[in-house]
Amino acid sequence: MSLLVIGTMAFDALETPFGKVDRIIGGSATYAAWAASNFVSSIKQVSIIGGDFPKEEIAALEARGVAFEGVEVVPDGKSFFWSGRYHMDMNTRDTLITDLNVLAQFNPQIPDSYQDCDYVMLGNLVPAVQMQVLDQLKNKPKLVIMDTMNFWMDIAMDDLKKVIARVDLLMVNDSEARQLSGEFSLVKAAKKIQAMGPKFLIIKKGEHGALLFYNDKIFSAPALPLEEVFDPTGAGDTFAGGFIGYLARTDDITFENMKAAVVIGSAMASFCVEKFGPNRMQELTPADIEGRVEQFISLMNVHIEVALAVSA
Repeated sequence: MSLLVIGTMAFDALETPFGKVDRIIGGSATYAAWAASNFVSSIKQVSIIGGDFPKEEIAALEARGVAFEGVEVVPDGKSFFWSGRYHMDMNTRDTLITDLNVLAQFNPQIPDSYQDCDYVMLGNLVPAVQMQVLDQLKNKPKLVIMDTMNFWMDIAMDDLKKVIARVDLLMVNDSEARQLSGEFSLVKAAKKIQAMGPKFLIIKKGEHGALLFYNDKIFSAPALPLEEVFDPTGAGDTFAGGFIGYLARTDDITFENMKAAVVIGSAMASFCVEKFGPNRMQELTPADIEGRVEQFISLMNVHIEVALAVSA
């Protein structure tokens, strides 16, 4: 099954308590494509880059089955650039620099060769751009998932809700779910968000795992305790890429299979944080992924025989 991914392809400058890099490949579509390419061999990328984006990075993704017909290249432009500094808990960060560069003129065009995609991932972008992509799809996909953030809730809530109403699954973190719904309880928040349109909802909780909601069903997946979290940049996008890549591979969008996809996404994200940028993702082997998934399964696998003291 083909997968359509829209998002940023960029440069990042990162500083964490464990190191610093001044310029490394990043962007939501980059992370998602690397993760998904472990499960599907046909990924249709939609993004915009400047002439400074390394050709060897494009070639590496193309070798993994990522098509670039929908990626606009501005030869004399500069790619999107973001710089951030993470605090010791790695859950909070300071944005130091945001240079939109060519992203400011992003006007995504969906090629005819992309119209056969049954699975669509809308990476974190301006809601109006996400809507523009949906409007260009000639056939209804089997599944559309969407990522967003609190920034768009602050400045473009009306547009955001219009897009949310058209997707099948929304991914947000716990603070974003609370802001979007106005509810502190994540269960109440999920019900309000699902009433906005998406049948499925994933609430990411960082080092505390992720929750999957469908109607009244809830699935909780743990996060893998790691000795070191080197760089959390792109972990959410890697989760999304692994999640939808697995669904596209199995071509099964039932709640039960989505539970498995959440575990797959969590496993991929756990690799991402082990090195700066997508470096760890570029060196993974099938054995690495299988072993990591087994670790997650062992975290959740428990047999209980309930022994109750019953009064006579």
